[in-house]
Amino acid sequence: MRILGIDPGIAITGWSVIDFDKDGKPTPIDYGAITTQKGNTVGNRLKEIYEDLNKIIKEFKPEYCGIETLLFYNNAKTAIVVGEARGVVLLVLEQANIPVSEFTPLQVKSSISGYGKATKKQVEENVKLLLNLESIPKPDDVSDALAISVACYDRLKMDNFLN
Repeated sequence: MRILGIDPGIAITGWSVIDFDKDGKPTPIDYGAITTQKGNTVGNRLKEIYEDLNKIIKEFKPEYCGIETLLFYNNAKTAIVVGEARGVVLLVLEQANIPVSEFTPLQVKSSISGYGKATKKQVEENVKLLLNLESIPKPDDVSDALAISVACYDRLKMDNFLN
């Protein structure tokens, strides 16, 4: 199964594509970040996310997607633009007919480290180990997207979707 992981944001949207074999062994196919320029209009930045994510989906043809939920931000303006970016991501996924599972940061941390209050560093180290990577992917959004892909696979397995 090929799973796309998305950590949405207006400045940086982390993404990852991981294949899982029949035994659940993960193989990272590719990962990276869609970055947008701060000086551009929000509309232009959302268009860039839309176009880049469509290219990723066309190239890698994921079967399923995990995406991080928007919980809350201290800054309302930040929450709104992150929500707008997340909306664009959900639109692209819907247009591509890719089923989506949503995850809170606590759920992702639990899946990756077994502890919902794990530190960012613990999650990054576990992502590196689980996926047999030489180094921790940067920026953090990319490492988070990889963790979301793994959490998505774990949920599908728990829900007996893979049997």
